[in-house]
Amino acid sequence: MTTMPLSQLAQPINRLGDAILPILARLVFAGVLLIYYWNSGLTKLGDGIFGFLQPSAGAYVQIFPRAMEAAGYDTSQLTVFHWAVATGGTIAEFLLPLLIVVGLLTRLASIGMIGFIIMQSLTDLFGHGGIGHEGTLGAWFDRMSDALILDQRAFWVLCLMILVLKGAGALSVDRLIFRNAP
Repeated sequence: MTTMPLSQLAQPINRLGDAILPILARLVFAGVLLIYYWNSGLTKLGDGIFGFLQPSAGAYVQIFPRAMEAAGYDTSQLTVFHWAVATGGTIAEFLLPLLIVVGLLTRLASIGMIGFIIMQSLTDLFGHGGIGHEGTLGAWFDRMSDALILDQRAFWVLCLMILVLKGAGALSVDRLIFRNAP
């Protein structure tokens, strides 16, 4: 009787994981975060067909709460930098999730989304005063699993890291365009 090394027994499971994990990560992202980010992006659009180029006052309040307060909530008092960040952030809230869900430029879009989540978290903590609110930041290795920043967003980033490391998977536009892509 010959025994198979453990590594050979694990190979089919590893192959299955490599095939399914990216697709599941994109599905979970779509189910949990696609509409969340698109609804958030909708609150930042200005009026008209080119509203994405003229973010609403709400966009500035969400992204630059302290700068808006200092400007008396008058967007004309803000700089071109504020406009560029608000416009870029608004576009990113629509574009990056869409790219991830359809599986186009998935690794790049996932890295962009991770950066977006980091900036969103820092804004929530320091711009909106989340540091002082009980439960917002949270703590790892405690008995509570519902903190907005450390708990929830860690799972978001983990889902995106799967896509950064594994790619979009077989059912993706990336696979159609880049046939030899992993």
